[in-house]
Amino acid sequence: MITPVGCQEVLSGASTDLPCISDREQHGAEVMRSLGIDPETVVQSVASLDERFGHTIVEYVFGEIVGRPELDLRTRQLATLAVLVALGDCEPQLELHLRATLRAGATRTEIIALLTHVAAYAGVPRVMNALNIAKRVLP
Repeated sequence: MITPVGCQEVLSGASTDLPCISDREQHGAEVMRSLGIDPETVVQSVASLDERFGHTIVEYVFGEIVGRPELDLRTRQLATLAVLVALGDCEPQLELHLRATLRAGATRTEIIALLTHVAAYAGVPRVMNALNIAKRVLP
């Protein structure tokens, strides 16, 4: 269970007046789980440096942006892959989102086609790096 900063008292029963997690953060956690991403792992991965930042990722990125209804998760994940490849130097995130894109319903063939398509706009070296990660991740 995700425990935002300041909610430990609520979980222990010391206070029941305040919600521990916003509706948006709960929605973000649900979206993440549907993609095979553990929100608690994301929160804990940066908690020692910034107690709130992981919750911001869950609440804002996944609860507010990724969880919007105008695009389905498959389309959003394909767009996410394209951006990560174009940015470069995002290997851990690219690996995570390759798996999430499969889980969202994209096929291996579609993902490879997307990655090679990005070469025309972001360059061959970035796509080669992404393809090397894809070799490890994709079935």
